[in-house]
Amino acid sequence: MNPSTLVGMIGGLTLIGSVLLVAAQDTAAFLNLPGLAIVLGGTLAATFLAYPMDEVLRVFRLVWIVLRNERVYTRDDLEELIHISQLWFKGDVRAVEDALESVANPFLRTGVQLVIDLTPEEDILDLLQWRISRLRAKEHAEAAIFRTMASFSPAFGMIGTLVGLINMMFILEDGDIAQIGQQMGVALLTTFYGILLANLFFKPVAVKLERRTEQRLVTLNMIMQGISLMCQKRNPTLMRETLYSFIAQYKDEIRDPDLIQQLEQSSQSAVAAAAAGEQSGSGQR
Repeated sequence: MNPSTLVGMIGGLTLIGSVLLVAAQDTAAFLNLPGLAIVLGGTLAATFLAYPMDEVLRVFRLVWIVLRNERVYTRDDLEELIHISQLWFKGDVRAVEDALESVANPFLRTGVQLVIDLTPEEDILDLLQWRISRLRAKEHAEAAIFRTMASFSPAFGMIGTLVGLINMMFILEDGDIAQIGQQMGVALLTTFYGILLANLFFKPVAVKLERRTEQRLVTLNMIMQGISLMCQKRNPTLMRETLYSFIAQYKDEIRDPDLIQQLEQSSQSAVAAAAAGEQSGSGQR
């Protein structure tokens, strides 16, 4: 499972559970199946109305993607691209074709194949940019499903609240405080469920999917830049340095705090050594 997802799930459930144990007189009172059914059922029904069937059914696969620790193959793709560019730079087309058979990334495979076929660089980049745009639109639409569900669930929570209040109105004449309190609890719990699901599940999943898309786009743009350099038959060393800039991690793009600290320490050591040398020289005199 994805570590951050696991931490978030455990943290959220622990927080809610701790609050209920400390503040609630009866924790079982916060379990209301009809209210939960109103929120979940209404949210799913509205989502099916808003989106095509195949897109909604894909939601379950997307939840699994968020839960599992998905491996990122950016560095593997980079190394494969650099290896192929070295072969291409040497003019060994046959070796490039052989290496291409073991490439698992279809985006990279398409780009290299077009280079081998001597397709003009502008046409290759247009095709690759179109594929990037299509992937971005597709995955943003998937994340939008969860954002839509996050907007639906509080609304159906309010519907459940209205149902509880209407039922409470019918029993006010009897003056049964227990029944009034029960209906009021149902009314409030549905709103609680709707807000909780929206902010502890639907929205975080949407953000997680959007972050995943950003990481995947970095990989695709890196590959597209490498394909462009291959078309120009640039030196593989230049390609390596250029592509590694896509995955390099810096705390600060303007200043490197670690390097500055090392330089300051070196400067202080040099000053101390110079002062020690002066004291030694004066002692000998």
